[in-house]
Amino acid sequence: MLMNNILVTGGAGFIGSNLIKSLIEIGCNVTSLDNYSTGTNKNEVKGVIYINDDIENIFRLENNFDICFHLAAQSRVQPSFDDPQESVRINVTGTSKVMEWARVNKVRVIYAGSSSKHHDPSDSPYAMTKFLGEEICKLYKKSYNVNVEIARFYNVYGPMEPLDEKFGNVIGIWQVKVAKNLPLPIVGDGNQKRDFTHVQDIVDGLLKISNSQINHDDAWEIGTGVNYSINELYAMFQQKYDTNSVNIPDQKGNYRETLRVNDDLINLLNWQPKDRLREYIANL
Repeated sequence: MLMNNILVTGGAGFIGSNLIKSLIEIGCNVTSLDNYSTGTNKNEVKGVIYINDDIENIFRLENNFDICFHLAAQSRVQPSFDDPQESVRINVTGTSKVMEWARVNKVRVIYAGSSSKHHDPSDSPYAMTKFLGEEICKLYKKSYNVNVEIARFYNVYGPMEPLDEKFGNVIGIWQVKVAKNLPLPIVGDGNQKRDFTHVQDIVDGLLKISNSQINHDDAWEIGTGVNYSINELYAMFQQKYDTNSVNIPDQKGNYRETLRVNDDLINLLNWQPKDRLREYIANL
């Protein structure tokens, strides 16, 4: 492991907490910066320093970090329509603060990008702000020689995902509905396809990137390269739970398809994702 003292922004959240578990297992010293807006203390890992503060206050931290995994974000499409300014504050202003902090303190950054990059940024405040976050990283990399790599996530699921109808993904939302014995909502025709990626594959990809000295000229894509329609996902749930569905109107910013677009992480860093979706649903 090429790093020792690590900062994880959003470390009490879904992906951050899974990443921290793996970092602790390999002997890293880890600090989490999280304002707990969506993260929870239930996700906290023994041996980690947890700082409850906003990403905009990152300069309050002592400068003793080798690398920062910048995962803190407003990370859902529909809530971004409800409060676009909060998406700007966290995903744009917050990322700008992180990159300036990294420039001043000479800290390497791994930035959590989004597969929404492959669609029109104006489709949603979320897509636009994550697009701008990537552009800020590229600016600091090109103009200030900040050591930053972009890791572009697809549709992440797995242990500790939020079981929340506002900030959960479709798998988390459906788990809530199953627990309440309610029909599973299918947005639109259900034929939209998603590259569902298990959080352990996301973590493995992040570790591969952090241990590499390769500078990617765009972004490392962390997706399985396999996608399933929402109707196919429903069939998996229906087989497990014998539940019913209900169709609801299509939503703004609801893409027809997400799918990993390059194999650089596989070919250059020997990352090996697994299609775990059916097994995961069967074992919920």
